[in-house]
Amino acid sequence: MAALRAIRQVSGVPATAQPMSETSSPQVERRTGTRELVDKLMAERTQMLVLFCRCAGLEPYNERAPVAKVVQEFCQVLVDYIAAGHFALYDRVLNGTERRQEVLRLAEGLYPRIAATTEAAVAFNDKYDCGDPCRDLETLAADLSRLGEELAARIELEDRLIQALQRRG
Repeated sequence: MAALRAIRQVSGVPATAQPMSETSSPQVERRTGTRELVDKLMAERTQMLVLFCRCAGLEPYNERAPVAKVVQEFCQVLVDYIAAGHFALYDRVLNGTERRQEVLRLAEGLYPRIAATTEAAVAFNDKYDCGDPCRDLETLAADLSRLGEELAARIELEDRLIQALQRRG
């Protein structure tokens, strides 16, 4: 329960938010659906960031260290996080479900940069989701650093979109 409150706090959802009744208006139901997508994205993001930090803390990277297992787990969560954003949140906004023009304009402006971060994450996954043992560890530190920069940019962009989605109007 504490984790849910923390995720809601990060996403701007009031900790006291209650499920909507069956007699809710369509607008309230859309907002509830968006809130659920944001909550899922934030949970995936949190899990991804924890594993990212775990990977970064494993230096020096060598075959004797438990690197491959942690990197493999990180890659799986990274892909889940990217998918949660791309196929749930952004798709919901850009496929016509979102009616607010301000949100649509913002999403359309942010999407090319978000797509670039998706490509960086997929490239990292393709390189390091290599099973056990993972022998391509020579560039892992540099690749994690570049990926970290891309993820930081993505998180800032996502937060801008989430804030716009959660505004009333």
